[in-house]
Amino acid sequence: MATATATFAGPVAEAAGAVRHQITLTVNGERRTVRVENRVSLLDWLREQAGLTGAKKGCNEGACGACTVLIDGQRMNACLTFLVQCAGREVTTVEGLAAKDGKLHPVQQAFIDHDAFQCGYCTPGQVISAVACIQEGHATDEATVREWMSGNLCRCSAYPQITAAVLDAAQRMRRT
Repeated sequence: MATATATFAGPVAEAAGAVRHQITLTVNGERRTVRVENRVSLLDWLREQAGLTGAKKGCNEGACGACTVLIDGQRMNACLTFLVQCAGREVTTVEGLAAKDGKLHPVQQAFIDHDAFQCGYCTPGQVISAVACIQEGHATDEATVREWMSGNLCRCSAYPQITAAVLDAAQRMRRT
């Protein structure tokens, strides 16, 4: 993944007295320059300003994994990450996984094939964590996948299907 050069313009005083910082980051391959207050989380910005609602606000304290995104290829909880921390970085959300032609990422396809979701609320975070789990080399067996996916909760208990999907996607990705 190509990453943008870090750009941090420093604080800018707004008319209402709020201090905003101008930052540049890349989201799903698109370079963006935004002005944001220090206190704005990556999750809130993605959902409310960028229009990317795949990452969900579950617990808002980093305990459920529903907001998981990749930052420079590493899985992170977007609810615990301030947007200003993403200056010059590459952020990938579930919306950015599919190919430009619409072909699903192997993990997305495996989740469908294994019916690895029920209500779907946790699915975007599960999919992003599964991508990272595979890239990190942890998709070797059921126990290892369960351990490395344990930061993502599924209240519907689709864990057996999620584990099967991760292992299947890892095999698919090794073949390509």
